Amino acid sequence: MSTFTLPNTQVTVKLCDDLTREQLLEFPAFKIWLHRLQTSLSLQHTNPSHTFHSSPYTLRSLTIQSLDRFGSSRIGFIKLSAFITNSASESLPGAVFLRGASVGMLVVLQPDDLPRGSEAEKYVLLTVQPRVAAGSLEMVELPAGMVDDGTFVGTAAKEIKEELGLDIPEGELVNMTELAIPGSEKGDEGLPRAMYPSAGGCDECIPLFLHEKRVPRGTLSEWTGRLTGLRDQGEKITLKLVRREDLWWQGARDAKALGGVGSLGRTET
Repeated sequence: MSTFTLPNTQVTVKLCDDLTREQLLEFPAFKIWLHRLQTSLSLQHTNPSHTFHSSPYTLRSLTIQSLDRFGSSRIGFIKLSAFITNSASESLPGAVFLRGASVGMLVVLQPDDLPRGSEAEKYVLLTVQPRVAAGSLEMVELPAGMVDDGTFVGTAAKEIKEELGLDIPEGELVNMTELAIPGSEKGDEGLPRAMYPSAGGCDECIPLFLHEKRVPRGTLSEWTGRLTGLRDQGEKITLKLVRREDLWWQGARDAKALGGVGSLGRTET
């Protein structure tokens, strides 16, 4: 197991097999996570009212335990352990699964024979697909996708096209989490305006985007049961159409869906 010291720090990094220093330092999820952590740690010293100001914590070392690759070369996920202590030898939980940001999409459809401005008969498109990590072959959730090299809004538009078959201009997507979460304030940690479904062990953050579309009534019946997704990449997605008022229980196991229910109320006020 090879080791190195993070540039401009005294933090020792132990690498797992099949991972080089350069690959780790260029992995986008690692770079973003490390920057956010270092920003948060620095606030202990600069903010006298910080909870840990009197005995600040320091990142001492990192152990990269394992990784998964997409294809033969590109890193997909990394599992690491961060050793963070203070002068009293107290430590913080440091198990981290790095996978990077994702986006969630709330697509609301309404028959176009209803008057414009009507709130009647609005439906939400959900996906049903295998989620092996949850032990499920039929998980019901909002459409979602990982952010690779693009922007949040660009990824959302791309995923809507891939999973739902809808071409939606980026300018027609409403970022609901930006509406729900206040903008950055002086002294805050600079986290993205997004939801964290599993902050106790994973870096994934998810902004939720809304798009409302009027469609011919006959089209609605065509959505439920449609098979979509990138089949050659293992995506086995079936679409499910539910009434908007039923989203809270139809998607109750999905954090994105529950977040969308709360955000919908804000966009309508």
